[in-house]
Amino acid sequence: MEDEISQIVESYGAKLYGTETIKEGKNTIFRVYVIKEGGVELDICAEISRELSPFLDINPPVSGSYYLEVSSPGIERKLKTKKHFEYSIGENVSIKLLDGTKVQGVLKEVVDDKIKVETNFSVEEYKLSDIKIARTYFDW
Repeated sequence: MEDEISQIVESYGAKLYGTETIKEGKNTIFRVYVIKEGGVELDICAEISRELSPFLDINPPVSGSYYLEVSSPGIERKLKTKKHFEYSIGENVSIKLLDGTKVQGVLKEVVDDKIKVETNFSVEEYKLSDIKIARTYFDW
């Protein structure tokens, strides 16, 4: 189903960042996160939602009733997959490694199962499998 959702999102010039299903009180919410060069505007979220809705009526993402939300994952977002890292090249990242080491810098490259991060001192390489938590951050 993710491939079909991705095709719908891409037809609007955006990319699928990911999906999640959460419970808020008694409500189930199926969230579709999209990214787009130059940012995600409310209008594109509404258009994608209108096109996704009939598809998801035929191919429900969850059992029972749910609410569909289409939005940006935000300027400061978690990086969980290789695709997330690839979409975030050139952005500031904060990483905590499995050994407890913390790294902040600019994500420069993603190659195979490794990333390169430029810090104040150098460009370091890390295996994706060694990363415990990663997210982008914005210098306010």
